[in-house]
Amino acid sequence: MEGSPLQSDGPEPLWRLAADAILQEIATGKLASGARLPPERDLFTRMSISRVTLRRALQSLVEEGVLTPSHGRGWYVSAKVPKEFPNTLESFSETARRLGLTPSSDVLRAEEAPASLDEAEELSIAPGATLFHLERIRRLDQVPVAVDTSFFAAALVPDLGSVDFKTASLFGLLINAGVDLARAETTIEAHGADPVLAGHLDIDVGKSTLVMRQLIVDAAGRPLLSSTIRYAGDRYRLRTSFSRTGRTTGRNPG
Repeated sequence: MEGSPLQSDGPEPLWRLAADAILQEIATGKLASGARLPPERDLFTRMSISRVTLRRALQSLVEEGVLTPSHGRGWYVSAKVPKEFPNTLESFSETARRLGLTPSSDVLRAEEAPASLDEAEELSIAPGATLFHLERIRRLDQVPVAVDTSFFAAALVPDLGSVDFKTASLFGLLINAGVDLARAETTIEAHGADPVLAGHLDIDVGKSTLVMRQLIVDAAGRPLLSSTIRYAGDRYRLRTSFSRTGRTTGRNPG
């Protein structure tokens, strides 16, 4: 395993940097599924961190499902390493295929209903217009990952009543119907799981979940689809990047 001393110039603690360094080795294929990590002494020496810091990093990766400890033998990369979800707009099915996993859904609701005042305002349509409501438990290789609740104007896609949403991709249906899914306005926040959600995701009541609310719009900014996706907190990771634009050179930041 290649490595260099870790530098903590930002807010990230050293143990998180160490965990990310190991994740990078796995993501690039330098550490394959089922592979054993180098001895702990090699790892903390190369990273110039303490054994305690390394142990915390390794334990965090065990909790994330990335590593599996073996008493007296070391640490192993799990057979199925959780992958990161993209920071691009793609469907759950597209994400699953990219990760080499099999998507499936338990359908909790799939029906038409008139738009409430709040729903109509969100989608910029008339109150009482017909919406299609879809709620599903989303699974990857049969593991429940999220509960996805969505609604959109039923007129966007014909014959929705005949669709088997256990396997069908909603994005695929919309795109095939000529709907322009250009971008999503997204917020993500943490919430504890209520009893119903905990039952759907097979997690403890109160366990942390990530709630992602999206309003998907077309290229002209017209709202098309509203969704709320509640992820099991230990089964979802979103990586993104930030850049500074319009920065004036030659000036110190205030």
